[in-house]
Amino acid sequence: MSDVVVITGANNGIGFHMASALLEQGYRVAALDLSGENLERFRETYPGRLTYMRCDVTSDEEPRAAVAEVVGRWGRVDVLVNNACIALFAPFEEKSLDDTRREFEVNYFGYIRMVQAVLPYMKAQGSGIIHNVSSAVGVTGFAGIYGYASTKGAIEAMTRTLALELAPYGIRVNLMHPPLTRTRSAAPLGVPEQIKADPAIVGRALAGRILTTKPDVTPGGQTAVFLWLSRWYPNAIGRLLSRAAQRASTSTARVG
Repeated sequence: MSDVVVITGANNGIGFHMASALLEQGYRVAALDLSGENLERFRETYPGRLTYMRCDVTSDEEPRAAVAEVVGRWGRVDVLVNNACIALFAPFEEKSLDDTRREFEVNYFGYIRMVQAVLPYMKAQGSGIIHNVSSAVGVTGFAGIYGYASTKGAIEAMTRTLALELAPYGIRVNLMHPPLTRTRSAAPLGVPEQIKADPAIVGRALAGRILTTKPDVTPGGQTAVFLWLSRWYPNAIGRLLSRAAQRASTSTARVG
């Protein structure tokens, strides 16, 4: 039987295109999101290999219930892709603590809830892969998204720690790093659309690496180099990105 992959945030963007590519490759995919209208097209094409479940990762109960249903249907979970996220763009002084708490509930605690949900089954199997989708801004910072960037920085530390703790059980925990992509969460950043990656290309490339157990999973060499530069020169890369976004935003305002 084919491997079972659980993806959160699977109805749009990178998660959607990962799910699509994995289904084409023969995987069984459990697609979790708050809505599933974009996934409807796959139900007839891949009968028995796609299941959509409405799942709010900010709930303490829904992730456990969703994963239990997956295991009840297919008997196992081989891979978890923690992909669901939100990014609320606002300068620090204009952003409420409630908004920041919301980002952490989805982006960080949502990941933890999903790991807690799959962990008993992966330990029983003696194997499993957990990919936590991160971002270079968790290393470099980016003006206007301190909450989102903070969640990604926390995910970096959490992932490295879980990789150490869970290795004895045959479970690999990795960071999945897409480039800046044309997604809803990246829309408010002010970065020109033409320099963002196509989510279809990124999602399909990451799907091709779904069984990778390297600590850092990227869709290609260019992203790997940028990630390396971000970790070695975080201040310089952070300033570069923020200034580029500011220039683009100013230029757009003048044109408008």
